[in-house]
Amino acid sequence: MHRMVQAKSPSIYWMGEQYSMRMLLDLPLTANHRRRLRQMWRSAGWPFQDLIEVELLATGLLERVRDGAGRESLRVTDAGIRVIAATTQRNRQARSAHEDLVSRVALEMHRAGRIVWRGLSLRAPPVGETQTWPIVMPDVYSIRHTTVEDYVEPIAHEIKVSRADLRSDLRNETKRESYRALSSQCWYVIKHGIAEPEEIPAAYGVMLATDAALVVARPAPRQAMRLTLPVWMALARAHAEQHVDTDCQGELGGEPGSPHSQPVPAQVAFTNDATN
Repeated sequence: MHRMVQAKSPSIYWMGEQYSMRMLLDLPLTANHRRRLRQMWRSAGWPFQDLIEVELLATGLLERVRDGAGRESLRVTDAGIRVIAATTQRNRQARSAHEDLVSRVALEMHRAGRIVWRGLSLRAPPVGETQTWPIVMPDVYSIRHTTVEDYVEPIAHEIKVSRADLRSDLRNETKRESYRALSSQCWYVIKHGIAEPEEIPAAYGVMLATDAALVVARPAPRQAMRLTLPVWMALARAHAEQHVDTDCQGELGGEPGSPHSQPVPAQVAFTNDATN
């Protein structure tokens, strides 16, 4: 009589410990793993021979290949390609959510009568003891439409739709203070639910972005400042946003039921501290 024996999952010894193949397949993928997969996909596949590579090989996302001369290279497997595709889609969705919120904030600043720029590269004055002039890129930067220099009141808005991105900013004090050095008010606009307003330092205003509105959770403190000549030159070289606001008034003669004939709900719940 033959007795059926259940096959055991093969195991290996790695770094002094015994691991089953199932355990290796369940290893969590970090951003470094996903970045390495993309690097391998774009490269000739020469090995790095580090622990990230070991884990990718163990999980079957990379495989070793030898050419006719016996030289070893690495190749992304079909499973690795699926991981790259899923990561790309996730990043694309995150960028889309970020850009959508940037557009909403820029539009509200435009509605408030301000001149608006997106994605500017501005050189900030030295912060603290450092002697370097850092270059920062506020998501939305705006000034008042005025002919009096003291009334310009520049405002910087940083847009965050993920908690990881917000935490990265909060750890970088030099970057945060550089935004403040370029603005009379500095705001964090965060997607509702990723953080509490109390987690953001008191020197910055906080807006919560919901599907219906931008809600001021905490006004930004104001500080007197004048734009430096390098900032004025950067603004002169850049193109201000040109908004065509179709939500403000329906088109004359619009067809019943068309988007321009429908009332538009309020998009923002700003206080005067946010726009004036």
